[in-house]
Amino acid sequence: MAAVTTATTLNAPPQRRSPAGAKAEQRVRDILRVGREVFAERGYERATTTEIAQRLGISEATVFTYFRGKRELCMRVIGDWYDEIIAAIETGLPRKASVRVQLEFMVHTHLRLFLIQGTGLCALVLSEGRKKQDNGSQEFGDAFVELQRRYTAPLMELLARGQANGEVRGDIPLRLLRSLVFGPMEHILWEVIIAGRQIDIDASAHDLVALLWPALQAPDHELLSLRQLRSELGAALARL
Repeated sequence: MAAVTTATTLNAPPQRRSPAGAKAEQRVRDILRVGREVFAERGYERATTTEIAQRLGISEATVFTYFRGKRELCMRVIGDWYDEIIAAIETGLPRKASVRVQLEFMVHTHLRLFLIQGTGLCALVLSEGRKKQDNGSQEFGDAFVELQRRYTAPLMELLARGQANGEVRGDIPLRLLRSLVFGPMEHILWEVIIAGRQIDIDASAHDLVALLWPALQAPDHELLSLRQLRSELGAALARL
């Protein structure tokens, strides 16, 4: 897997001051923790650095000591959250299993971690990404696009491996295969956020992959697998 790029290397302005010492590092962690809570509860437009500072019992100027403003703080919050999800995927991915099994693990992990802390951050990510797509909003600019690219990289790498070993069709560009997977997941998450519908994450992940896999699978892969199985069985019988 490619090394995960930290949020501070994106096109967003760098953190104003690197924390020096344990106390300053803890202060940054506290700001990010409470920032995550406020952005999840309020969304980007209604969240304020004033409220974040008040909840921590510090001055707003202290927040600005480490972050240039709300935009940078929000990008760091989202970037750190993405890093947690990417780490969960990379740590738990059953790499010796088939591409389909690995895909179901990714879909399940994506749905579970997007919803496990409530729908606040999920709504924030989906709504801000849609603003960029729909009206060219420059609030987050290219930094958000880069975050999305980094987040989808594990799936892209899995699909590329699948194409290389013949499990995934190779006649469709990877970016379209990526959209085929993430598009339905986004719709599922929007249903939870907008309609408040409860979902069975295990069943939803399984059913979604069952629908997607026929479109992703290389047309002759199943036949090749059966031929390989027949060959292996024949070899085993010959040794008896």
